[in-house]
Amino acid sequence: MRIPTAHLVLIVSLSAFSWRALGQEQPVAFTHADLITVTGQPISNGTFVVQNGKIKSVGPGSSTVIPADAKLYDATGKTIMPGLVCTHSHIGQGSGADRSSPIQPEVRVLDSINIRDSTFKKARAGGITTVNIMPGSGHLISGQTVYLKLRDGNKIEDLTITNASGRPMGGLKMANGTNSRRDPPFPGTRGKSAALVREKYVAAQEYKEKINRAKGDLEKLPARDLALETLVEALDGQRVVHHHTHRHDDILTVLRLQKEFGFKLVLHHVSDAWKVADEIAAAKVPCSIILLDSPGGKIEARDVDWKNGAVLEKAGVLTAFHTDDPVIDSRLFMRTAGFAVRAGMSREGALKGLTLAGATILDMQDRLGSLEPGKDADFIVLSGDPMSVYTHVLETWIEGVKVFDRDDPKDRLWSVGGYGAGTPRDQALCCFPTSEDAK
Repeated sequence: MRIPTAHLVLIVSLSAFSWRALGQEQPVAFTHADLITVTGQPISNGTFVVQNGKIKSVGPGSSTVIPADAKLYDATGKTIMPGLVCTHSHIGQGSGADRSSPIQPEVRVLDSINIRDSTFKKARAGGITTVNIMPGSGHLISGQTVYLKLRDGNKIEDLTITNASGRPMGGLKMANGTNSRRDPPFPGTRGKSAALVREKYVAAQEYKEKINRAKGDLEKLPARDLALETLVEALDGQRVVHHHTHRHDDILTVLRLQKEFGFKLVLHHVSDAWKVADEIAAAKVPCSIILLDSPGGKIEARDVDWKNGAVLEKAGVLTAFHTDDPVIDSRLFMRTAGFAVRAGMSREGALKGLTLAGATILDMQDRLGSLEPGKDADFIVLSGDPMSVYTHVLETWIEGVKVFDRDDPKDRLWSVGGYGAGTPRDQALCCFPTSEDAK
């Protein structure tokens, strides 16, 4: 009997769903672990249970019920904490706008990401479970970002996080400062940069008004404009603006634009945030910061300081960390929290900066960022305290499925490096059997 194509698609889809759901139908319980919940006090000798891709229970070993059919893992001497959320990454060699214009909001970085790139494997080895992949910062608006879960997958759609309407979630990348100042058609000054952005958002406001006036009449609707359509999404708060900015005056320019147009904003990098923390706090705008282990780079970032996190925390600003990979290798993301604490940020704030703060910035705080029943079972198993440089990520789990295991030689390669860890092709060519192996 020949099965109709539509039915085959449905069967394949249901099979894939069933594999993901049933693959973790049996509860998994980790016992005798040190648990960092982020939202509550640390739990020593704790028990952590996950099932069907969700966290089922978390608490002291003496009072947490373990299902009778659970698969048990003894986590004595190990630490379990939520999976890390990197709010600004460039893994997968994604690219956005080109040289034709400084403003290209219609471009989707999703269309250019190679999920089989080795950087994805290294990110899992670093304990990162969720990323905001961005286009570059060489444009005033370089395109749409995409939020991904670092699941094992064969195509980008296997990793995307969808909203209630089923559309991949993501924001809009903007930038100012020196990166976007170039020869025409790019702006040559900071003032012209802001003027071009204002001009485009005003056009988006007018485009939105024309659509509203048409009231669904196809003859009255304006011609579809993908660039303005994207900016309208930003104006309506449906797409968060992730804004690259460094210098204190550039930061204030972004806050001025946000006040003028009302888009939902996250400030990224903000090297000089410690100079204008009160202004950022007054605007109720969160920050995603990077802490480097050595100075250098661009002149506008010369005053970057490890105390950024501490100053922003004291001012009451929601503060997350990011790698900007390849600026910081994703495998080294966790040590950012240690830098921040060393410079005065609280331990609790630094751990939140790796997890729940990032989840909140991506509007996924109800699903990610803490060990709480009902949230996605995205977590990492560590060899010790996350603030120690001697601690390793032993395992990374996403939705109850293990995606990295340091004890597996293939995964360990991505964690520690070595021959074959640089590119997927090198890795594929490194392990052909030789005549000696056959003897």
